[in-house]
Amino acid sequence: MKKITILIFLLSIQFGFSQSTADFFAKADSFFKTHVTNGRVNYKNIKKDPALLNELLDMASGISVSKSKPKTYQAFYINAYNLAVIKGIVAKYPVKSPTSIRGFFDKTTYTLGGKKTTLNDLENKILRKNFPNEARFHFVLVCAGLGCPPIISSAYKPSSLESQLQRQAVKALNNPSFIKVKGKKVQLSQIFEWYKGDFTRNGSEIDYVNKFRKEKIPSDAKISYYPYNWSLNHIK
Repeated sequence: MKKITILIFLLSIQFGFSQSTADFFAKADSFFKTHVTNGRVNYKNIKKDPALLNELLDMASGISVSKSKPKTYQAFYINAYNLAVIKGIVAKYPVKSPTSIRGFFDKTTYTLGGKKTTLNDLENKILRKNFPNEARFHFVLVCAGLGCPPIISSAYKPSSLESQLQRQAVKALNNPSFIKVKGKKVQLSQIFEWYKGDFTRNGSEIDYVNKFRKEKIPSDAKISYYPYNWSLNHIK
């Protein structure tokens, strides 16, 4: 009888966990569909009615995800990062840029997955450190600046994460505003300068970019980096 009781208890915990993650992804999807259009966020409307954003971050604070289920883990923290960024902007909106908010990336903390973290630590210690070969994170973690690849109007989900990561990488690396090619000269986003090691594990930066491009960049192209645009990605 005791064994049966323990089994029921463990199953109820597992069921509750799966339900909470499923609810989180579903509600996050609804939130992004409502408030994101063409890569821009309607911070003004969210500030007027932050109930769903606050509910999602409350949910995220108590959800536990394991690296043993990498797609669930990655999808959860990608969404959590993007939601936390939006929360940080909404708290100070109207604002021109995330960089005009002191400590936006490295001081302000959010409780996600049961632990307090900053945006920088979420990106670098929770995602990049645990999955060092996944450079596509840089095309889905959106820092609220226009220099980032655009935020999408849906949630990242475990079942579709691979195709979503691939789609966003292809979209960014074929965008002439993100990868600026002129003959044998190529200007890359400063993301490639700041995180060069992520993109050069198996070759050069050009090798990495060409994996996703329809029109390949010459391997001997001269690389430079254009200034990052920190202007806010808001719907005006």
